[in-house]
Amino acid sequence: MSETFTKAMARNIFYGGAVFFFLLFLGLTFDSMKALPKRDHRENITESVTRGKLIWETRNCVGCHTILGEGAYFAPELGNVYKRRGGDNGGAEFIKAWIQSQPTGVPGRRQMPQFHLNDQQLEDMVQFLKWTSEVNTGTWPPNIEG
Repeated sequence: MSETFTKAMARNIFYGGAVFFFLLFLGLTFDSMKALPKRDHRENITESVTRGKLIWETRNCVGCHTILGEGAYFAPELGNVYKRRGGDNGGAEFIKAWIQSQPTGVPGRRQMPQFHLNDQQLEDMVQFLKWTSEVNTGTWPPNIEG
């Protein structure tokens, strides 16, 4: 092998690398397109879930909280809060009580505002958070506390 690095050698390395990574990109894209439909659970969206998402959006919850990694990092991640707080064994009651008891008034802690949600709105919010907790995130985050 020659001890000098020629323009032709550099060009071949560049084109070879470009072709390799383009093929890798295509392969990963096709694999994702094949796997993602199996993880979809849009058929589980109810009217209550839709109303809960509307509450999430109109109260700007994403301004403080993250949900599935999207949003602000001021307050806790809520993508798995339903499971984290008991799931079907008390998760709904915990979430409703938590929202109703805000702000707690504990000095030195961040405070969530009181949104004055009625019982139906609280139930819709719980259903939205329950639906979100059922999204197949591919075992991420690795622990339930996120």
